[in-house]
Amino acid sequence: MEQDGPARAGAPDEPTRRPAPDPADAADRCGPRGTGSPEDPGGTLADPAEFDAPGPLATGSGRFGQPGRPLRRSSFLVGFTGALGVLLAYTVWLGVRNAGGILVLVVIALFLAVGLNPAVNRLRSWGLRHGLAVAVVVLTLLLVVAAGVVALVPPVVTQTSEFINQLPSYVEELRRNRTVNDLVERYDVMERVQELANADTVGRALGGVLGGAQLIFGTLFRGLTVLVLTIYFLAYFDRLRALGYALVPRSRRQRVRLIGDEILTKVGAYMVGALSIAVLAGATTFVFALIVGLPYPFALAVVVAVTDLIPQIGATLGAVVVSVVAFATGLPEGIATLVFFVLYQQVENYLIYPKIMRRSVQVNEVAALLAALLGVALIGVVGALIAIPTVAALQLILREVVLPRQERR
Repeated sequence: MEQDGPARAGAPDEPTRRPAPDPADAADRCGPRGTGSPEDPGGTLADPAEFDAPGPLATGSGRFGQPGRPLRRSSFLVGFTGALGVLLAYTVWLGVRNAGGILVLVVIALFLAVGLNPAVNRLRSWGLRHGLAVAVVVLTLLLVVAAGVVALVPPVVTQTSEFINQLPSYVEELRRNRTVNDLVERYDVMERVQELANADTVGRALGGVLGGAQLIFGTLFRGLTVLVLTIYFLAYFDRLRALGYALVPRSRRQRVRLIGDEILTKVGAYMVGALSIAVLAGATTFVFALIVGLPYPFALAVVVAVTDLIPQIGATLGAVVVSVVAFATGLPEGIATLVFFVLYQQVENYLIYPKIMRRSVQVNEVAALLAALLGVALIGVVGALIAIPTVAALQLILREVVLPRQERR
């Protein structure tokens, strides 16, 4: 017994025993081909290379040459795939172009929701529920808009009615003027007016009236659409933000969340700062108009506040409107208005605006001007409103993502 162990362990002539074939392994070798035989039903004794050898039908007779490679990367397939990609891109472009107006409304609603969300969060920190906080913010916004409309519409209607009532007297004064009568007779103005006053002209006028009505109702529809979308975005702001972060891969989600929250904070701070500056400009204009005695001081203050929201050029537009009204009132009032706006814009540009915006966004003046011009060229006044927060977001992404990645290369 002691010699059997070493002799058996060290026997060089004894063949090595193979383990019994596993049925699963045999099935894997056989695969879907089913090339077993009665002598070897599992296909375990056959050479695996035999299964990769082509059969007679695959190789052909050889009379017509050897077959080429499959047309997986042929020029036809590449061109067809490229054509499909171009067609898809063109279809997407057509869809974006046709839905451009709706997309602009969505952008406005998102911008308003991001800007108003800090107010909702502040009300929630005071103990209000989320739905009640959204309702309070939206009602406040509606009251502000309604106050602006009430302040602007009556002066416009009143001035238009006065102009229509005084129009006959203006025409009569023109007819009494000898120079005007000479010009009318020389150029046959009355005959030209009669020629123009035909059916075509009346049709164009009616078309203009209908177009004006369509413009008014279209503006109301767009305003209601923006309001509904803003309420929706405010109500589901946290869910939409979480959904956006969930679409990012998990390995990068934390970094994207930090950068995204910082961008949202900057946009909200910019909105609050811009509204504060606009309200201050409107209040100052209201007090000045009361002191000087300009007509419709509240309406002028609303015009200055609204135009002051436009970066770079908004304050100048408001100053021009108020100055025109002041010069129509009287020469001393016009000169005083010009001096007031020149001084106030200096104070706003060098003291108020930097102090308020320093805590929200820090954007180069040249970049802000270029962004405002590009925004106006692309989507109008709305582009100018969202230009500066967009530049601030791009600046943050450039500083935190793009430039560090370039340094690591």
